[in-house]
Amino acid sequence: MMAARPADATTDGHAPDLAVNELLSPSEQRSRALARIREVGRSARDKTGSWQVLRRRRFRVYFVGSTISNLGTWLQNTAQLLVAYQLTHSAFDVGVITSIQFSGFLTVGPWAGSLADRLGRKRVLIGTQVASAVVAGALASLEASGHMNKTDLAAGALLTGLALTFALPVQTAMLSALVPERDKKPALAMNSVSYNAGRALAPVLCLGVLASVGTEWAFALNAITFVVFAVIIAMVYPREPTAQHDFVRPWSVMTVIIERPRIMLLLAMVAAVTFADDPILVLGPSLAHRIGIADAWPAYFLAALGLGTLIGALFPVRQTPARRAVIPLAVLAASVVLFSLGVSAWISVLAAVAAGAAGLLVGSAAQALMLHEVTADRALQVMALWAVAWAGSKPIASLADGWLAGQLGIRWAAAILTIPALSIAVIEIFLWPGLRLRLKQHMWSLNHRRQLATGRPSP
Repeated sequence: MMAARPADATTDGHAPDLAVNELLSPSEQRSRALARIREVGRSARDKTGSWQVLRRRRFRVYFVGSTISNLGTWLQNTAQLLVAYQLTHSAFDVGVITSIQFSGFLTVGPWAGSLADRLGRKRVLIGTQVASAVVAGALASLEASGHMNKTDLAAGALLTGLALTFALPVQTAMLSALVPERDKKPALAMNSVSYNAGRALAPVLCLGVLASVGTEWAFALNAITFVVFAVIIAMVYPREPTAQHDFVRPWSVMTVIIERPRIMLLLAMVAAVTFADDPILVLGPSLAHRIGIADAWPAYFLAALGLGTLIGALFPVRQTPARRAVIPLAVLAASVVLFSLGVSAWISVLAAVAAGAAGLLVGSAAQALMLHEVTADRALQVMALWAVAWAGSKPIASLADGWLAGQLGIRWAAAILTIPALSIAVIEIFLWPGLRLRLKQHMWSLNHRRQLATGRPSP
């Protein structure tokens, strides 16, 4: 007599369901079939890409405004970089100004979301855009009159960065009010596309602005984009948020790391990306001067980095093992070192493209792995830690980058800033499995001794 093959041993993944369907009534079978059709439809929609979310009018209007604003922001960032180097001729001073711009994430970032909840999210978001427009307009006036100096540029960077610190958590939470829950992930992906599109296109646009109408117009155009985005926010943001979000306090997020030590390594990967790609931003003017190319090339380097992130965004984000996720981390480090060698301008451009793609792949993989480590109710805390690791490490990286370049040279500065990325890659690929096993054995030994001391048997 032939033994019946168990249902879970079938080669057809739906065979167990067919066996169950035989026990259901016709109406129940129709309900299950309709549910499966809806599930397949959702899967097909997900595979068509995140661009489908642009079919929703309110989000489409927001996306256009956000893209315009990001173009203006990176237009000013590029002009700020070039003006800083023209005023100081110092990579260290360029690093200081860049560090000041992102210092708000370290100082007031953990409280920004809570303050926005108290004052009103829509009010805070519109207020930060208006304040940023005023700062950009003041910088444009100073540059047009010829009175711009290093202090003015640093003050403008500080104020613009503080406004971004308060706007970013509100803008991220705003997406939930614009799309239904099932479209939240595509909306977040398109928000990233908006940022990276500005990062890729604005540096080249900045060169055209500087050559045709002058540097002051880079700041003036950014002021205009802030006003445009403020108007769009007033149009699309509902008067009351559809849901209230509890922003994480800084003293509570540490419990996530204590409960999941693995997250610490993933956060280190995120910070390592910030450190590794910083030389392309900070050292671009110094590299162009050293290899004897035009002053416009740092903008091309930034555009290449942004183009690389767009290329990286084309790859689907999958739940990959961490050991495989660190491969692009090593590629990022090697690309930045190649960039700093200055073999030729075009080789540095290609290296910047590779660095941008690798950096985005590492960041996406680390984000997915961190969410996999915790339950849904801890996802907000993990993302708060991710934001601090991504933006909060920027001031430290820029200061270190500029100082090392001034003391040791561009090549050594870039090589040193890639050490965290290379170290994490080596630890994850070669050392982490053994360390994890020894850590588990150590925890088991401590638990066993504790149980013996209390007189309870070991499980």
